[in-house]
Amino acid sequence: MPMTIPLEKPSVAATVGATVQASTAETALPRETALRRLAVSDYVALTKPRIILLLLVTTLIPMYLAGPAAPSGWLVLWTMVGGFMAAGGANALNQYVDRDIDHVMVRTRRRPLPGGRMTPKQVLLFGIALNVLSFAVLWWAANLLTAILALAGTLFYVLIYTNTLKRSSTQNIVIGGAAGAFPPLVGWAAVANEISLLPILLFLIVFYWTPPHFWALALLRQREYRAAGVPMLPVIAGERETHKQILLYSVLLALVSLAPALLQLLGPLYFVIALALNIVFLRQAWDIWRSPNNQTIWRLYKFSLLYLALLFFAMGIDHLLYTAAAGAPNLHLYF
Repeated sequence: MPMTIPLEKPSVAATVGATVQASTAETALPRETALRRLAVSDYVALTKPRIILLLLVTTLIPMYLAGPAAPSGWLVLWTMVGGFMAAGGANALNQYVDRDIDHVMVRTRRRPLPGGRMTPKQVLLFGIALNVLSFAVLWWAANLLTAILALAGTLFYVLIYTNTLKRSSTQNIVIGGAAGAFPPLVGWAAVANEISLLPILLFLIVFYWTPPHFWALALLRQREYRAAGVPMLPVIAGERETHKQILLYSVLLALVSLAPALLQLLGPLYFVIALALNIVFLRQAWDIWRSPNNQTIWRLYKFSLLYLALLFFAMGIDHLLYTAAAGAPNLHLYF
């Protein structure tokens, strides 16, 4: 008679252990995937993509203003890619320099560096790599002038604004704002391979737009800037002086933004839209001067974002209907 060997029933503990091991094996891959996705999202966050969108608008429209015909789709695409990498790299380098104070401010403490999710070396190398790639892409797809202008914007932002002025002068935003005004020059140069009067005026529009836009935010975040030791205008000069400077720069912005039409470089459609936008902007700046409160300040800050986008889109629409007068003043800077 054949002998049979009885099989032991697995214990309850063994069954539970096997179940846990199986569950762990099943969840390991999704967890690794989640970590990879978090790492990618942190790299994206370093570039500040929401801020870059507005910069790309001020790059794109001048590309269509720079020539009699629309630029090729490939040139537009690669200029946008190169511009995104230049601005994203500058933003990453900005966070590398500000790594010692970003944890103090509510709006910056969740960034990858103060959040402890990335190391300073990773952020530094990422910022440098993006700018190297940007220079290569813009030189290859457009021309050397475009690549140099994009790099100049990064260097101005990181070395002049972030590393020097931001922590030493109340004029940090005024002078440092020039860094954000480079995109119109980049877009124009990508098509024309030169700089003329109109892109210089576009540069000045963004330059004079930056102080009232950013000072509105600084008024709302002044306690955080004070805690971080950043001498923003409301922290050093006080709120009332900041209200006055917002109104003053809003007037200067209105004058500069109407100049392209007054010089016949842009047409009547742009003039009407620009005039309407500036009336709203000036009214909101006046409201801050007359009755300062968080509501009026926040309203100007939000509208300033819409203002710049609509102003540049108005230029593009106007260009479809209007050709600059032959006798309009102009200058051409060749490099």
